[in-house]
Amino acid sequence: RYGLPKYCPVIIVPYKIYVKSDYKPVVRWIPDRPWYLRPRGFIWACTGFFVSATAAIISSMVPSTEWTNNPDLDSALYSLYPEQIIAANLNYIHLNKQRRPVGQPFNTERAQADVPESDQWQKIRVASGDSLSIIFDRMKISPAVLYTIMTSGQDARALKFLLPGQELRFRMKDGRLQALEYDQDMLTTLQINHENGAYTSKLIKIDLDIKVLETSATIDSSLFITGQKAGLSDNLIMQLVAIYGWDIDFALDIRKDDRFKLIYEEQYKEGQKVGEGPILAAEFINQGKKFRSVRFKLPDGTTEYFADTGDSMRKAFLRTPLNFTRISSGFSLSRKHPVLNRIRAHKGVDYAAPTGTPVNSAGNGTIVSAGTNGGYGRTVVIQHGSEYSTLYAHLSKFAKGLKKGMRIKQGQTIGYVGQSGLATGPHLHYEFRVKGVHRNPLTLPFPKAESIPSALMADFKKSTAHLLAQLDKQTIHSTPVMIALKESDLLDSPPAV
Repeated sequence: RYGLPKYCPVIIVPYKIYVKSDYKPVVRWIPDRPWYLRPRGFIWACTGFFVSATAAIISSMVPSTEWTNNPDLDSALYSLYPEQIIAANLNYIHLNKQRRPVGQPFNTERAQADVPESDQWQKIRVASGDSLSIIFDRMKISPAVLYTIMTSGQDARALKFLLPGQELRFRMKDGRLQALEYDQDMLTTLQINHENGAYTSKLIKIDLDIKVLETSATIDSSLFITGQKAGLSDNLIMQLVAIYGWDIDFALDIRKDDRFKLIYEEQYKEGQKVGEGPILAAEFINQGKKFRSVRFKLPDGTTEYFADTGDSMRKAFLRTPLNFTRISSGFSLSRKHPVLNRIRAHKGVDYAAPTGTPVNSAGNGTIVSAGTNGGYGRTVVIQHGSEYSTLYAHLSKFAKGLKKGMRIKQGQTIGYVGQSGLATGPHLHYEFRVKGVHRNPLTLPFPKAESIPSALMADFKKSTAHLLAQLDKQTIHSTPVMIALKESDLLDSPPAV
């Protein structure tokens, strides 16, 4: 419209310009038509109409999930379609409570087997994204009932924390909730009951059946492989490692032909195994040296493992503060520093491990410092009483919330393996000091924890004698064997053998 008057009407005609390989332009006019009138659009429109019409015809051949009040029509539907289809539709309606039959179901005698009767338990599995309110809405239970249940007692608050895969059991009668059950864990069930016009909640404790088994084996490769061949789970093997972790370095000290014996428990619920452990008694022979331990319940209700002499298996310090791959550098006063390239005393032990491996406190104590310390990089120093202190260096990061003055328990994570400071690779530099003097943590005899008090020694020997006697007569076998003990032999609860 260049050069034309301002209000002169202009007709805009769309074109496409193509440039060919010889650089000659080709101009083509684009017809101004709706998409469905163009050849390709018309084909798509016809195809969509055909698919929709076909789906409508097929769906009209499938019986509706809404049942009528006409018995003759219901019988006709039942004769035309397979019994499995009718039962599946009716069962789906009953369980999901999304579409209810308008009248009585056809052929009541056949359908009765697939539809739970009123006043019977219905099981609902919690799905991802479900909450109690969503499940109640799906069950057509009013919000007023939900509010009454949640305010029925402190125990009912557990229903706020449902997880996918858990199960709820409902008992309905005449469309009203009569009872609700929820298994909080394998030992505790929450029960909601409708009594005298109100809902009440209570916790029901379930007693498990206890079986006592024994097993033993000779190590021919590694502890884990041998333990698995002997029928032990990873959980029981780790319990064994935890018992002897203060006396045996399971990464360095294990040798071929070492042996172990175990007496342990398994828990059963309605005939199904639901748990295992604890270990009641154990014997480990490492490089010809015998270590024995038994589980004993103290007067305050806690349980610990003690040697047959009454000495605690737990020591004041862990032998190693992490799960490591190898010792990359030992305690030495004349080591050549790998970075500084000169002779420099190495007053600790370096444990090579992947970056991010948790580092645990070797004993109970107080954080003296937690920060960057020159060539040590990120470092934590812990004071254990008045005589002992430990240092953990080259960390990648500290445990969340760690700070100076904080009380730390033995085995608590304080940081993670890294290579901060002067380090050639990821590892933990660990130092152990006695009255400020560096000592070798691999050879230093650690102080023991408290042993059995003299006032309890007679009771200790009497209650553990049968377990030690069972270890003495136990022979080496590669599969677990169930044994029978007296009711008084168990430490916590009588067995169901």
